Amino acid sequence: MKIDIVASTHPNFIASKEEFDNLGGHSAGVCYMPGNYEDILNEPCEKTERRIKQTKDSFHHSVYDHSSLSLSISDIPKALAMLLNNEKMYSTSEKSARYTKMILKEEQELYDKWLEIYKKLIKEKYQNKFPLFFTDSKIEKLAQENARYLISVFTPTSMIYTTTYRQLNLIYAFLKSEIGRENQSIFFTELVPAMNDFCSAIEKCNYIDDKLSQNDKNREQSFLKQGYTPEEHFGDVYATTYKGSFAQLAQAQRHRTLSYNISLLDTNEFYIPPIIRESKSLTQEWENDCEKQAHIFPQGMLVNISEYGKFDDFVLKMLERKCTFAQLEINQQTNETLKKYVNELKASNHPRATELEQYTKGSRCTFPNYTCKTPCGFKDGVTEEREI
Repeated sequence: MKIDIVASTHPNFIASKEEFDNLGGHSAGVCYMPGNYEDILNEPCEKTERRIKQTKDSFHHSVYDHSSLSLSISDIPKALAMLLNNEKMYSTSEKSARYTKMILKEEQELYDKWLEIYKKLIKEKYQNKFPLFFTDSKIEKLAQENARYLISVFTPTSMIYTTTYRQLNLIYAFLKSEIGRENQSIFFTELVPAMNDFCSAIEKCNYIDDKLSQNDKNREQSFLKQGYTPEEHFGDVYATTYKGSFAQLAQAQRHRTLSYNISLLDTNEFYIPPIIRESKSLTQEWENDCEKQAHIFPQGMLVNISEYGKFDDFVLKMLERKCTFAQLEINQQTNETLKKYVNELKASNHPRATELEQYTKGSRCTFPNYTCKTPCGFKDGVTEEREI
């Protein structure tokens, strides 16, 4: 076996659209070459250009997935970032909502108010009992994580988004289609200006190709699917739907082997962090403040989340999310899905029911196939009884 590197990412180097087209044309030639790749590289330019035209005209566009580009995107609404992050294929590095600067004064005031409330509650409940785990820095981060539920999902953020030349054209195509669609939900209506800005900015980057952006298979965005809830199923593959916040969904999207879409609820509901549920007055105050934010879609607003995947990929999700360091909401929801999964497999006498049941005893440090390299020492976290 011989391996040669024929293309790679060079930081701060911006390849041209022509170079991407040529790589696609050369890659297409591999399918039919009598010799080797070096012969293709040395072929006349005219032959490569004919192959590029042929592949584009015949919709043999997968060869243009060999080229990728990384976009540095500033001032993109979190909601549009989530839409992009719901598509395959991509990599993303996004600024944490803990460090997002809010635009609206009222939003900043609510965030600051609850940041202090959460810090006080966490210190009182856990710091004396688990001082090594609940340092002041850790408490600050946990308080930020919970206060951010009040931040609008349309708050601007920044990200590095890497995708392929072909996929970028497809994203452009279905965003343009969504912009022109009638009878959109309020959520999407609010998102249209950002979609327009994104498309305009991408056009200026000079990577949009008339052929690659034709979207001959009529692909649509996969993020919002209003009006349909899939039937639940648990077997070698699974599908389930549950209520979760926008913040939880953003965490779940990191599991790129799984697929997600959402639909909006008919009435407003909000995630209530467990650490304030014991207090009726705090719970009421939290719900009131969330309702004040409802018109700007706070990240704690609940939506219907549909999740699809394979058995083995759900196990991989548990290896990430059943952990003290994971966001509590997604940790608890993963457990709820696990309980359903185990019960359904047992009911159908599925051969992997016993295997899945091994993961029901606590956080991932209790798993038979996992050894924790940085034990937290937080008992309530290991037993999954924590409230933060």
